Amino acid sequence: MPELHFINTYHDHPLYIQSLADSVRAHIQQHGEPEKLVLSYHGMPQRYFDSGDPYYCFCQKTSRLVAENLGLDKNRYITSFQSQFGREEWIKPDTSSTLQQLAKEGTKKVAIICPGFSADCLETIEEIGEENKHIFIEAGGDNYTYIPALNAADEHVLLMAALTEKYL
Repeated sequence: MPELHFINTYHDHPLYIQSLADSVRAHIQQHGEPEKLVLSYHGMPQRYFDSGDPYYCFCQKTSRLVAENLGLDKNRYITSFQSQFGREEWIKPDTSSTLQQLAKEGTKKVAIICPGFSADCLETIEEIGEENKHIFIEAGGDNYTYIPALNAADEHVLLMAALTEKYL
């Protein structure tokens, strides 16, 4: 009978943090330094957080660790949450409003990454890569770039191998 194992989280795994930070560094080399790095995660209803779901805290920790790895102080990055729908209250701040506010406050250049996604999908490509770019530019921003998910990058594959190694 085959065994089934679950890896519940790797939000703070050193290889994961290093992979994310390296992808930001590579992006900066190609596109230049943003005024603000936005780390956007899929949203969740506020009541989940109120009931003890640790997801929000995991996202905050991932953002903090990536920022520390990059040497960013607190005013150079922000954590936000995307894909909020329905009438229920969702955790804040939401990505679209955050980008709109940043542009209105005079931020001209942002880079955005979605650490909660191991591979790009409709949500990252369409919602983050296109819709939110339009929101930022319409609100007065000049330069918006999306940093792709880790996808099949060598560092990401090595991370996945390290996470599963003990089960082989």
